[in-house]
Amino acid sequence: MTAPVPRSPGLGTDDRGPDAARRERVLVTAPVLAEALAGDRPPVVLDVRWALGVTDGREQHHAAHVPGAVYVDLETELAAPPSPAAGRHPLPDPAGLQAAARRWGVRADRPVVVYDAVGGTSAARAWWLLRWAGHDDVRILDGGLVAWQAAGLAVDAGDVRPEPGDVVVTPGGMPVLDADGAADLATSGVLLDARAAERYRGEVEPVDPRAGHVPGAVSAPTTDNLAADGTFLDAAALRARFAGLGVPHGAPPAVGVYCGSGVTAAHEVAALATLGVEAALYAGSWSQWSNDPARPAAT
Repeated sequence: MTAPVPRSPGLGTDDRGPDAARRERVLVTAPVLAEALAGDRPPVVLDVRWALGVTDGREQHHAAHVPGAVYVDLETELAAPPSPAAGRHPLPDPAGLQAAARRWGVRADRPVVVYDAVGGTSAARAWWLLRWAGHDDVRILDGGLVAWQAAGLAVDAGDVRPEPGDVVVTPGGMPVLDADGAADLATSGVLLDARAAERYRGEVEPVDPRAGHVPGAVSAPTTDNLAADGTFLDAAALRARFAGLGVPHGAPPAVGVYCGSGVTAAHEVAALATLGVEAALYAGSWSQWSNDPARPAAT
């Protein structure tokens, strides 16, 4: 029997089947967010526009954003400085993350909604980090800014400077893997590689020192979680996708996910969470693994 999922005031829907309830704990639609923003307890909204090699996220935010949304810099606020030993986007120091989250206006008693313009593949990093930090009322805007504007909802321009928040960061809210744990899980459970298939196969490697994948990992590109409009696939489609990758519905084996640097893998963790599957994130991901000559690379 599936346990009921608690409803968050202001961000719920009327469709309360088990699939909808699980999805509602991870995602929010543009119309539901708009209604919540007009209410007495509006959520904190974070704009996490980022893509590999693209540095104009702040300029994009300044030009047009969801009203009240605060810009979050993934490179400097959602990651520690890169290093060969830790990878390109190591988990941030808890004290630094707490200071940043308070600058964004994150409060312990308010929901948080994160979004981007790339189907949630960068915003999921903020979703995962805040969940890891102990704030369990965090959602991804399904379809991001594209869905917001497609719904005919207004955008604002300029900078947003919120009142400081009071959130307290307590790490441990989401499971994490290190390199040894990822290696073990690749043989004892299911380890998903969320990068593009050609990177998994070792045909190309645009940013990291070696091509290939963790031996035993299964190719599961993050982009396959999304429909053509950039929203998450429905529960039936996601369930079929992950079942085909060795993650059966009901009683799955231990599941972990990695990508290039621990960003888009968070999107896969979110997709699995909509099905009630808890997956661990290998935070160092391939950028850490491939920098260690002692770690084998399969192709």
